[in-house]
Amino acid sequence: MSARVFETVEVRGAEFIPEEDIRMTCSAMPGVDYADYELGAIEDCLMSTGVFEAVSLYPEGGALVIDVAEIDNRPGRIEAAVSYVSDAGVVGELSFEQYNLFPGTYGALNLSFNSEVKALEAHLYRADAFSETLDFGIDLVAREAHLDDTNYSERGVRAEPYLAWTPDEHARLELGLGWRSYRMYDVDSAASALLLREETGEISAPYLRMSAVYSGGGEEAAGALEYGLRLDHYLWNIGTGEALSDSRLEASMTQPFGGSYRLLGTVRAGSVTGLNGNDTRAVDRFFPGADTFRGFAPRGIGPLDGDDRLGGNSYLVASVEVQRDIGKLLSLPMQAGLFVEAGSAWGLDDTLNGAIDDDWHTRASAGLSLSFEVANTPVSLYVATPLREKSGDKTQAIGLSFTTRF
Repeated sequence: MSARVFETVEVRGAEFIPEEDIRMTCSAMPGVDYADYELGAIEDCLMSTGVFEAVSLYPEGGALVIDVAEIDNRPGRIEAAVSYVSDAGVVGELSFEQYNLFPGTYGALNLSFNSEVKALEAHLYRADAFSETLDFGIDLVAREAHLDDTNYSERGVRAEPYLAWTPDEHARLELGLGWRSYRMYDVDSAASALLLREETGEISAPYLRMSAVYSGGGEEAAGALEYGLRLDHYLWNIGTGEALSDSRLEASMTQPFGGSYRLLGTVRAGSVTGLNGNDTRAVDRFFPGADTFRGFAPRGIGPLDGDDRLGGNSYLVASVEVQRDIGKLLSLPMQAGLFVEAGSAWGLDDTLNGAIDDDWHTRASAGLSLSFEVANTPVSLYVATPLREKSGDKTQAIGLSFTTRF
């Protein structure tokens, strides 16, 4: 009768049940001397829970592998939520999700709305649709906005089937070919002459999306660096005189140190340009502010004509923050942070013969953040002040975000 001690216990195939629950349910623990019959007893124990179609235990190097195939008996979930974010205010949400909405396919539907913005998103996703590493999905997004700090309205609908290749747990590549229809309308007669020129009827055309996501670190030991990178590139309005190239980047890192401290770094950037000598529109350009540039209001920086925020063809915002676990306050675990952010939004195709300043002007801010949970509701709060700003910028000293689900 052979017996063996395993250094680790690895769970594979789990989609819905937490891996730690699978390990603990029938006491599959590292550092324990297991005989073959005991491994068989663990298999039988896990099968007796009634939540697995199959369970297999086997050694692989110094690890005991628990390979499971779950029975998907989830009935789906319907939720209502109220959230508050600094750049949108109070937002109501209704959502539905269902695993195996169709065989092997995850489905989700989300509706969000307030007096200014209404959005509908629908998603279908099938993992391993074509191979173990090649998935398939479909996204449908519709949005209508009448923001009270802009002199125009916008409306758009897009539908996109896409392929997702996941060669390993750290990397993901996506390729989507979709169709988008959008418009910029109801421009106020007193608005900037640039916005009046940009008003348009429906633009409807195919588009291409290419995305790459990579994350790593933080696995071998506590205190290890964690990092992530996401690149998205869109070719909008293919085959029309309104074709656009739109690139976006987001990079982040987290480095724990000193036990209860962590250093956070984030860089966000984007650039959009016309491909046929065509100009961009406000609905194409970037508007950093609020949660994406703390210390400044939503759409608070960038090229300006009178009171009209025009956005920029390019933007860059970098953030560095030191966070610390500060224990409990009123029985709530809390994390406090000190941050500094800097960046800008700049560049227009049409400056009305030089009347609009669209150059790079550095903005910077600093502030304090506080994160905690109330009744399982994450709450994030910050207080910030500009260190460097430009005349005409809109600042915002306090930001808040939370989502309460029912």
